[in-house]
Amino acid sequence: MPMIRPVSFSDAQQLLNIYNYYVINTDVTFDLQPLSLQEFQDKLHEITKAFPFIIYEENNEILGYAYAGKFRSRPAYNHTLESTVYVKHNHYGKQIGSKLYAELIKQLKQTNCRVVLGVLTLPNNASVKLHEKYGFTKVGHLREVGYKFNTWLDVGIFELKLS
Repeated sequence: MPMIRPVSFSDAQQLLNIYNYYVINTDVTFDLQPLSLQEFQDKLHEITKAFPFIIYEENNEILGYAYAGKFRSRPAYNHTLESTVYVKHNHYGKQIGSKLYAELIKQLKQTNCRVVLGVLTLPNNASVKLHEKYGFTKVGHLREVGYKFNTWLDVGIFELKLS
């Protein structure tokens, strides 16, 4: 039976495997080199100190995850978070990202978060549709701000106001 649950530190390796696939094979993350397990564990520890981090699990296999984190470190941004969602690359089309986002947004509405931002590499139709499905509006388009795989990449900023 599939379930969405809070992350556990014992999930780190499975989460890292999902993430590093995207690092190596896609431009949806601007990391250029795969993260080590220690780097990912440090990231996991930092995020979970203050923000929701949830996973989608089926038959003891993690098929996706979502979390929110600081948008920027300056105190005036404390009520603005950036959301992230990843689905295991061979499990698209099962609405896993949608289920994770619905739960993440539900949890964020119970915090003092006022605005959630999705920061997406463009073009990325699947991610744009996911954000639009949950009411995010495109508020910015940064042209050629990332460079990966010998290509300049655009970034879209999508905003969801929670209150």
